Amino acid sequence: MATYLIGDIHGCYRELIALLQQVNFDPDNDTLWLTGDLVARGPDSLAVLRYVKQLGSAVRLVLGNHDLHLLAVYNKISRNKSKDLLDELLTAPDVDELINWLRKQPVLQIDDELKLIMTHAGLTPQWDLETARICAREVEAILRSDSYPLFLNAMYGDMPNNWSPQLSGLSRLRYSTNVLTRMRYCFPNGQLDMICKSKPENAPAPLKPWFELPRKISDDYSIAFGHWAALEGRGTPADIYALDTGCCWGGKLTLLRWEDKQYFSQPSFITHTDDSDS
Repeated sequence: MATYLIGDIHGCYRELIALLQQVNFDPDNDTLWLTGDLVARGPDSLAVLRYVKQLGSAVRLVLGNHDLHLLAVYNKISRNKSKDLLDELLTAPDVDELINWLRKQPVLQIDDELKLIMTHAGLTPQWDLETARICAREVEAILRSDSYPLFLNAMYGDMPNNWSPQLSGLSRLRYSTNVLTRMRYCFPNGQLDMICKSKPENAPAPLKPWFELPRKISDDYSIAFGHWAALEGRGTPADIYALDTGCCWGGKLTLLRWEDKQYFSQPSFITHTDDSDS
């Protein structure tokens, strides 16, 4: 039995299957953790969703910002961008079933036995673990509800950008969603910056990557995340694992075997290299 963590797939189905073949992934015995952004920008989002869905309990995933955007496009809340390559998925005969399954997936995974946390983007240093659990469950509850299009319509926006327990309603849900699926940088007090996408060495002062700030979550836990392809899987503290290595931008798809911390990678079959909006 093994636990495998894979970074953002972004519709790169061929690379996903090739990578799993490298480690002889067995869904009857192994567990696959996915950092979100299953869809968009790569050529086979439909195949990825179908494959991951049929894995059932062998997979533990979190939703990313592109997955949420797909839900908004499906509900005609946001525009279907040609560069996202979602037409085949949106016109598939099983699209309703896939979307209904996708919106019921978590935005936060915590395994207290493995001492492992996974989100798509990260965790704000302003949250302790219990606050993270609560805020994630609130987002998951609205996504599973019949009124989820109301949330999708309100999730776009960069404010509020500072945590307060007094946040409520759609503003609280938007803040939590931004932390879990979009965040990269924070100010020294933990306030979110939702603008900068530069590599850390090019970021303007006083911004810091969220993982460089002191955190309220116990150091006993490791955190795995995706979202930030520009990191190329490097530059994080020892217990923080950046797994998005830009497969859909012409990079590679990365897998981490948790038990021995061994990395495996599959080069992209795509030559596209624009990662400006990952």
